[in-house]
Amino acid sequence: MRHLTSTEIEHFRVLLIERRKEILHNVVEIEGETLRKSRLDASGDLSSMPIHMADLGTDNYQQEFSLGLMDSERKLITEIDDALQRIENGTYGICEGTGQPIAKARLEAQPWARYSVEYARIVEQQQQQQQQQQPQQPGES
Repeated sequence: MRHLTSTEIEHFRVLLIERRKEILHNVVEIEGETLRKSRLDASGDLSSMPIHMADLGTDNYQQEFSLGLMDSERKLITEIDDALQRIENGTYGICEGTGQPIAKARLEAQPWARYSVEYARIVEQQQQQQQQQQPQQPGES
């Protein structure tokens, strides 16, 4: 039941490795920038301190955004590592939900995909339903 040739699998392996390197490079840059700003703040260098409260808010937002971006990138690295493991296991390109082949076009667009487009929609709908069913905490709107 192999729908991908060894040449195609090698192509996707190379895509995954290249994307992983690119993401790692991005994470290192983001971490470096965040650390640089943190060190400036910790050094007490007043020339780098925001003069206006809005500037301080913007700095905090940018730091939170950077941390969120790094977290997303790390999760994507995990997805890529999992896809590389599926190549090693011989299960790459097979939907984990249905056991059916994942379309090559989907793998080209998202080589770390673990689900077919159709099954990914089902998973997404289930996640949205679960979020809607969770009781809201006091103070949430």
